[in-house]
Amino acid sequence: MKCPLLEIRNLSAWYQKDRKVLSELSLKLYENEVTGLIGLNGAGKTTFLKVLSGLLSLYRCEGIWFHNTPVKLKKRSFKTCRYTVFAEDNAFQYFTFWEYLSYVFGAYGKEIPDVTDLIHGFHFENHAETLIKDLSTGNRKKVFLITAFALKPELLLLDEPVGALDFQSTEYLYQQIAGYKKYGTVLFSSHILESITITSDRVFVLEEGRIRQTFEKEQIDAAKIREALRYENDI
Repeated sequence: MKCPLLEIRNLSAWYQKDRKVLSELSLKLYENEVTGLIGLNGAGKTTFLKVLSGLLSLYRCEGIWFHNTPVKLKKRSFKTCRYTVFAEDNAFQYFTFWEYLSYVFGAYGKEIPDVTDLIHGFHFENHAETLIKDLSTGNRKKVFLITAFALKPELLLLDEPVGALDFQSTEYLYQQIAGYKKYGTVLFSSHILESITITSDRVFVLEEGRIRQTFEKEQIDAAKIREALRYENDI
């Protein structure tokens, strides 16, 4: 029997009081599972991850449970169980990769592991000493991805992780996501159907801030998910 890691009931969120982005969204994430979140631009994928990351204050919900225990998103006990890689992140511009890695592991109270394989897998060997502000978009993304997979949080949140990556790094990313279940749970958003279908145990289709459809492992099929997205686009 699958054990829920995170449960959210009836979550609504706003950027402004008159601009509702998420509407009564409910879902469960299970332990040691990869869950894909797909939807058209503006469906609310990034907003949802921002809420889970404690970065959006204008929200309300019936409740949020972590390991069946009520939790507050900004509590340190929950913050240190999660890590988010956003599609665009302009923070820590004057850090190098090594400085950022040291900062994050210090904040989480963990020892830095050997990251040689991750650096090699993401083809980052020549960039680790460069300031983040001077890196290309793809290499900036690698800073946060390498940190995420080295940190191994219980809940890993990835927002459009494939964007701006080279082909070899994309393939390596898929391997890392698929193998992450031994460490924890992954929730990742993408508009790229392939990245969803080849890595996910479940897929949520997000439409106008709600979960419109759920595909379980045995139901995951690119054509069916594409049809759900087409229907969404038509209406």
